[in-house]
Amino acid sequence: HQITPEASMSRFLATPRLVLSSFLVALLVSLLVSFPLGAQPAPEAPPETQDPYLWLEEVEGERALEWAREQNERSTETLEAVPEYDELYDEILAIYDSQEKIPYPGFRGDWIVNFWQDDDHVRGILRRTTLESYRTDSPDWETVLDFDELAEDEDVPWTYGGMHCLAPEDRYCLVRLSPGGSDAVEMREFDFETMEFVEDGFFLPKAKSGVAWKDRDTLWVGTDFGEGSLTRAGYPRIVKEWSRGEPLSEARTVLETTPEDNGLWPATIINDEGTYHLIFRREDFFSGDTYLEAGDRLVRLDIPKDAEFETIFRDRLLFSLRTDWTLETTTGETTYPQGALLAADIDDLLLGRDRFQVVFEPTERIFLEGVSRTRNHLLLTTLDNVTNRLYRASPSDDGWTREEISLAGLGTAYVAASTTDHDRFFFGYQDFKTPATLYLTDPKTDEPAAVKSNPAWFDGSRITVSRHEAPSKDGTEIPYFLVVPESAPEDGTAPTLLTAYGGFEVARTPSYSGIRGVAWLARGGIFVLANPRGGGEFGPAWHQAAVQENHIRNFQDFIAVAEDLIDRGITSPEHLGIRGGSQGGLLVGGAMTLRPDLFGAVVSAVPLLDMRRYHELLAGASWMSEYGDPDDPEDWAYIKEWSPYHLVEKDADYPDPFFWTTTRDDRVHPGHARKM
Repeated sequence: HQITPEASMSRFLATPRLVLSSFLVALLVSLLVSFPLGAQPAPEAPPETQDPYLWLEEVEGERALEWAREQNERSTETLEAVPEYDELYDEILAIYDSQEKIPYPGFRGDWIVNFWQDDDHVRGILRRTTLESYRTDSPDWETVLDFDELAEDEDVPWTYGGMHCLAPEDRYCLVRLSPGGSDAVEMREFDFETMEFVEDGFFLPKAKSGVAWKDRDTLWVGTDFGEGSLTRAGYPRIVKEWSRGEPLSEARTVLETTPEDNGLWPATIINDEGTYHLIFRREDFFSGDTYLEAGDRLVRLDIPKDAEFETIFRDRLLFSLRTDWTLETTTGETTYPQGALLAADIDDLLLGRDRFQVVFEPTERIFLEGVSRTRNHLLLTTLDNVTNRLYRASPSDDGWTREEISLAGLGTAYVAASTTDHDRFFFGYQDFKTPATLYLTDPKTDEPAAVKSNPAWFDGSRITVSRHEAPSKDGTEIPYFLVVPESAPEDGTAPTLLTAYGGFEVARTPSYSGIRGVAWLARGGIFVLANPRGGGEFGPAWHQAAVQENHIRNFQDFIAVAEDLIDRGITSPEHLGIRGGSQGGLLVGGAMTLRPDLFGAVVSAVPLLDMRRYHELLAGASWMSEYGDPDDPEDWAYIKEWSPYHLVEKDADYPDPFFWTTTRDDRVHPGHARKM
């Protein structure tokens, strides 16, 4: 789903049948062409508005919900009429309910913790075990918090949204409870040792809050403090210091920003060298200021506004650059390149000294994707031609040294769990043919050890994976992965599913999906993952090439891949389906309206589509640095060229579309999908 300044877990929780239906839609795109949903008569336009469908923006409006129920009945009837539906449903449900899937770990003090869902724990349980036990085939789990029980006891559809714990003991945590999967959460203080909520402990009512522990009895809090305390995007614009036992209304203001900014978020980082309290101010999605508490004052650090704060390692602050950064120093002019990872001594930053070390510098095809850390090392994940490599970096007298960690192939690697308490960490690896495997590194051994793996749901030896490039309208070569089962027809009639995201500097890399394998590849379907500009596959420049006035390139790149698949005889328009979610839902919605002749079916999930009003709906205002400001005539002049909602023509011959959303989505407004 759409990325946010503060990511949350457990985006949605619906009944298994509703969730499975959304996946089945994507898997059955070629078949859906035979079952057109038909047209609905348009409701009569209210006289006071130019948009006759504004009433569908009323999330819980009685008329809107009744209309949605009618659409769901039509859609369900259509989907379940497909002959393969019941068989696919059973196969997919078996994968979701499998007890053999990896219980992904997190470090919490001396414990390994895991959030787990299955058919007996629909909402999930938070559980813990020891590292020694976790490495066995049957860990001895102890339930810490049961969300099914909590939901039943309180008659609220709680889902788990993560927790913020007080380091280094990690005993006291603020548990994020999301009602039904929304970003807005309730926070309650929880004792990890007694496994109970703390009586009269810290409590925040439902809001899009940001918190950081200062000490056992003090929090920095950004939340909904009442009228005027949120930004236009719906995030906190005020951070306060709140002491235990004190009414929230009496908490002391630490920093505030304007309603036009995206918001403020506090953070605390603790390591052997000290405790660091920070506040991040975001003017827009990708720029702002970083503040550090120094004694009794808050200091704005002199780093580029569009730099990405990564972490504090020992006494060094690390940040990556989204644009070239040129400094005038006493020794001359120095330019640090876009995409570089820099380290600066915190005392130097506070004193205004321009002393920076380059930890990582990108090349033409290798870019930084992520930074994590252990007690004595940085963990760097890079993208090398849209596949990952993993490194362990350490400071030395001569700068920084890097040691590459061996991976099983050319796929996707990710740090699954790390901590500043020690140097062990978990990382995962997967690709289109290889199920996700979890590895544990230990400083006492040379090679990572595989500790858990997901089942192989299909025979990877029966598919071939290749990488190709398609020339976009301006000549830029757009990469895509082609995953072809040996049973796929070779006469241009192969049912093909093309997907992409292409936004917010997020990279899409090879991944294993048992559902995709069992229900699509094993039935002769071809899968294609495209990497259009707007994503982060080739660093910040790849993203910046398709924002605002250049966002049309996002659609042109995607269309170019579709045309290449057809020109090469891989498939044909009537057999080509496209699928995307959130920003990807906007991408496929735009592709459908710009080039309806290219596609046979479209799945647009929790999408943005009405780009004239997106900034007025929920978190939409926070994305104007990506898309532009529709209230600015110059911006609207280019936005209207690709806004799907405004491109729909009554008599056009569109591919068969399926739009899905949820009333629980408080990030991308359900009105987009409803109105489309």
